[in-house]
Amino acid sequence: MNSADITTVKSILSQPQKIAIIPHKNPDGDAMGSCLALDAFLKGMGHSTQVIAPNDYPKFLKWMPGNDFVLNFEKENRQAKSFLEEATLIFTLDFNDLSRVGQMQTVLEDSTVDFIMIDHHQQPSDYAKVTYSDVTMSSTCEMVYNFIDFLGATESITKAIATNLYTGIMTDTGSFKYRSTSSKTHRVVAELIDKGAENMEIHRQVFDTNSPSRLHLLGVALSNMVILPEYKTAYITLTQEELDANGFKKGDTEGFVNYGLTLEDIIFALIFIENKEEGIIKISLRSIGDFSVNAFAREHFNGGGHDNAAGGRSDVSMEETVARFNEILKTYKSQLNK
Repeated sequence: MNSADITTVKSILSQPQKIAIIPHKNPDGDAMGSCLALDAFLKGMGHSTQVIAPNDYPKFLKWMPGNDFVLNFEKENRQAKSFLEEATLIFTLDFNDLSRVGQMQTVLEDSTVDFIMIDHHQQPSDYAKVTYSDVTMSSTCEMVYNFIDFLGATESITKAIATNLYTGIMTDTGSFKYRSTSSKTHRVVAELIDKGAENMEIHRQVFDTNSPSRLHLLGVALSNMVILPEYKTAYITLTQEELDANGFKKGDTEGFVNYGLTLEDIIFALIFIENKEEGIIKISLRSIGDFSVNAFAREHFNGGGHDNAAGGRSDVSMEETVARFNEILKTYKSQLNK
């Protein structure tokens, strides 16, 4: 944030506010970590705050400090709407366009209060009074740490805040292996550990609490993997039938797409997941190096994200989606074989 934005935020927060804090639909570790951390920080300043998630999120995130007080807009609609109607300020975290909040979109678009956006994705929309956008950042959680630092308040970071921020940074950096993980990221993480974040326990809660059905589903996913060495590409498909047969629960496929990138010489990996309830094929895309999956998803699959991690969707069947993808891929052969 620039100095003018910092001054604006300090002015807004100098008076008691009723603040709604919103992550994107299907929130991940970075979205929930940043929201829960900011929630605790703003409560510590004396504000009345409420995290409102557009929908449910995975069980492996529900141990996080503050989780028990999150409102689910889909399941607790009346209570969530009531708070949003009374809110005097809205923070939106880890997304930069109101289309990313599902059923909440109309409610947020109709709101007349000021918004503050904190996000690290590309091409932010212009809806916020203050926009803190930085695509070079590892995660929104690292940005929330910076936000607290801009306000001169890092001494107020509690163990709970540190735990939530560490969780989001860890998950959004692939356990600190992605290119966006900077030396500053590691310095922030060190500070969070000093503030009480227990790195080993956080890792265990997120990655080592699998159900047998999730591991069985992973086996199905890996058996479905298609490897296209001439395009340095690998993709996985999971149908609704396969999900149902393995007791799928929200979050069970988290990280499956990354297995393609563990193969030697593969730089582009995808997973296509059927969602019959929404009538879509959900697509997650990952890459290594200079191949931009953000550009690929925006161009072909109504999506976007980061250069090396993005999401998209298709409104046709799995068979049609995969066939279309294979046709599109042919035009990228030279880019993928640089």
